Amino acid sequence: MSSNERLRGALASAGLTVQSFSEQLEVDPKTVERWITQGRLPHRRHRLNAGALLGKPDHYLWEGTSSDPRAKSASEAELIHMYPNRGSVPVDTWLALLSSATESVDLLAYAATFLHDAVPGFADELVTKARAGVRVRLLFGDPQADAVQRRGDEEGIGELLAARCGITWRYFAGALTSPGVQARQHGCTLYASLFRFDDALLVNPHAYAAPAGQSPVLHLNRIPGGRVVDHYLTSFDAVWNSGVTVQ
Repeated sequence: MSSNERLRGALASAGLTVQSFSEQLEVDPKTVERWITQGRLPHRRHRLNAGALLGKPDHYLWEGTSSDPRAKSASEAELIHMYPNRGSVPVDTWLALLSSATESVDLLAYAATFLHDAVPGFADELVTKARAGVRVRLLFGDPQADAVQRRGDEEGIGELLAARCGITWRYFAGALTSPGVQARQHGCTLYASLFRFDDALLVNPHAYAAPAGQSPVLHLNRIPGGRVVDHYLTSFDAVWNSGVTVQ
């Protein structure tokens, strides 16, 4: 059997030894050694606990789990509801998700000006959350980016999308000075807008030549062993890492 270099690397990145890792998982250190050196596949409970401890999904640490029927079932169970378009998401849903967030609020879109139009006091509520210790990350389009102009052309609105991006940053101008609110501009091609509130995630996929508001919205909630939410959050992090900090 081949060794598990992903697991070995994840331990090193987390600053954990085999001994300390095994103690936290409550397994024998020799068992962990076999996971690493012999590529042994742990029981599902240990895989999930290990993934939570290392901040990595189990299918990353153990590639052989990709066809696990229980993982597929958990991923399917992450879908709470599908809305036919963005406008059909009730305002109360946005308010409830934002109100209930205690750890993280991550927003990724080109402009998402609808948040300010439809959700009363949205920016002010974000500031309140940040002051309460919630990590708030705002990730919206750079009005000057080629990808923004291209998307505007594809939707048939030309420079209006870039203008909306500018409006969004003006809407959030007051919030950007609040401690705990992080903001970056991106120039990426977006395949979906993402709105994350702790373990809840609203995914608005994009369709070519159609405004994002006309596309469906998937209401997801992370479940241990599920992979859809983590899949999209990995995408968020990739765009975040490419973004430019807004001062």
